[in-house]
Amino acid sequence: QVQLAESGGGLVQPGGSLRLSCAASGSAFSTATMGWYRRAPGKERVLVARITPGGDTNIADSVKGRFTISRDNVKNTVYLQMNSLKPEDTAVYYCNALELITRAVYWGQGTQVTVSS
Repeated sequence: QVQLAESGGGLVQPGGSLRLSCAASGSAFSTATMGWYRRAPGKERVLVARITPGGDTNIADSVKGRFTISRDNVKNTVYLQMNSLKPEDTAVYYCNALELITRAVYWGQGTQVTVSS
């Protein structure tokens, strides 16, 4: 079982930055692919970025060059650094874990990011 807790969301002006954190409980973190998804108002939840246990990353085209995903396997935490934020980045951001062996999927409760002047 993995429990995920996001933090770091909030209100930011266009062009600003935020860093989201997702702290994971349980011993499976180091062998799980971790991801960030977002759901904008009226839209489906979509992948933003993910990182494998070995550190390989996949970044959505819509945020490539602005967002960076990283992980700390000692702290059991995954981060999403968001720079040059745009109003269209406004969404609820969810942390996701996919366990390598069991293929079990876990979700955090989400954190709101609002980009507005």
